[in-house]
Amino acid sequence: MDLDVFVSAHRAEWDRLDDLLRRKRRLTGAEADELVTLYQRTATHLSMIRSSAPDPGLIGRLTTLVARARSTVTGTRRASWRDVSGFLLEGFPAAVYRARHWWVPTALVSTALAAVLGWWIGTHPEVQAAIAAPEELRRLTRPGGEYETYYSSHPAAAFAAQVWTNNAQAAAMCLVLGVFLGLPVLWILFQNMLNLGVGIGLMSSAGRLDTFLGLVLPHGLLELTAVFVAAGTGMRLGWTVIDPGPRSRGTALADEGRAAVGMALGLALVLLVSGAIEGFVTPSSLPTWARIGIGVVAELAFLTYVHVLGGRAVRAGATGDVATEGRSATVPTAA
Repeated sequence: MDLDVFVSAHRAEWDRLDDLLRRKRRLTGAEADELVTLYQRTATHLSMIRSSAPDPGLIGRLTTLVARARSTVTGTRRASWRDVSGFLLEGFPAAVYRARHWWVPTALVSTALAAVLGWWIGTHPEVQAAIAAPEELRRLTRPGGEYETYYSSHPAAAFAAQVWTNNAQAAAMCLVLGVFLGLPVLWILFQNMLNLGVGIGLMSSAGRLDTFLGLVLPHGLLELTAVFVAAGTGMRLGWTVIDPGPRSRGTALADEGRAAVGMALGLALVLLVSGAIEGFVTPSSLPTWARIGIGVVAELAFLTYVHVLGGRAVRAGATGDVATEGRSATVPTAA
């Protein structure tokens, strides 16, 4: 492509589009039709220049022009309660359901890893000695020790907010860092399972595993499920980098990335529930069976929500991605 000839041939169209976009008055019907036509042509011109004769200055100008034109053509759109209900009843459960082949195996393997680590630590005194001094271990595991008082060390509302913030950040990191081939996600997941395994091992060695599980299970079932969903989705995003399938790598990452961002918002709500349970139920005076029962009900409610609403939405064609009108524009790719 002779860039100078191309610019000379189409500069008038770009200038005309710019002029229409600067109009302060309302466009006539003919002018609006002309703006749409010029927007489509300019988007095609931008694609051709990018693929055949990349010029940074010209690309920058046309990119800005196309973006302004698209904003004018499509208009602005405000979120409504219909968007919120659509996200909660279709988008989020569909995204979680679609990712089940990643997060369910992640949950099974991670749980097994935590159990193995707990057994290893609990049956090997030398490993326990490497974790902390005997006096510190007794302070952690004795009745009324730090493992028990941790959940009542702060006012319930403040503790729930702190837990929710920390867990939401961990889930978001799993989703965002998954693009790096999923490797950071594996490290975050391992750290979580190691912490759980240490608690299981130390409390089991002190003969108080039942107490530990009675404290962890009420909130831990839902909390860990949210972490597993985030980790599995992050690793799926990492796999998209390696194998984007029939889509281009950029398109595949954009599609899966948008779904991951939406999932982060949904998981923040799930973790808000688990944080409330951890802040108000776990340290409460309720009997152990009642506290664990609340955790089991919350977990089953979430899994049913995903299976029923998510499965129905996916069968209807939902992917968990944002609606078409909320996506970025794509321009034709020149051959």
